[in-house]
Amino acid sequence: MPFAVPSPSVRALLAGLAALALLAAPDGPARADPRKAAVFPVELLDPGVVGGRRARPDETRKLALVTDELKGMLAKQGGLEPVDTAAQAAEIAKQGPFYKCEDCAAPIARTLGADLAVTGYVEKGSNQIFNLYVRILDAATGKPVRAGQVVIRADTDDTWAHAMRWVVKNRLLAEPLPEKS
Repeated sequence: MPFAVPSPSVRALLAGLAALALLAAPDGPARADPRKAAVFPVELLDPGVVGGRRARPDETRKLALVTDELKGMLAKQGGLEPVDTAAQAAEIAKQGPFYKCEDCAAPIARTLGADLAVTGYVEKGSNQIFNLYVRILDAATGKPVRAGQVVIRADTDDTWAHAMRWVVKNRLLAEPLPEKS
């Protein structure tokens, strides 16, 4: 039977349905099983204090804010499924801070069933200038997958959150993350 060319109205209907299907599609490629990421709390490094110090309440709040921002963006834009790290809280406290060790987060992430370990820290330069560093490690090997850094030039919730969004968008997810090995 020969192929019949659809009428202009049928072609318009099909084009409209195709456009609706594209609009309804998720932002990224669909995955049967999204990669899991252990996103560890963002830490504070204050090099001006010998032996370190605990974060002040306002700093603790900002660290939690940027940690949540990181988790949310990696889930929404990176297609990663954050795993709960609470089960390893004692080991995280024992091994941390993660900025002092090269690959101590990866074994903890593996224990949690994660494919990736995500660590970050804010280094205090002065009362108004901070450096934000974030790394994504392969949990199986401990090798870096991605890393990014940005300078925060004001000590407000908005500037810290904006800095995290910028690092995720322009450094961590500027290209798609490599597939599982």
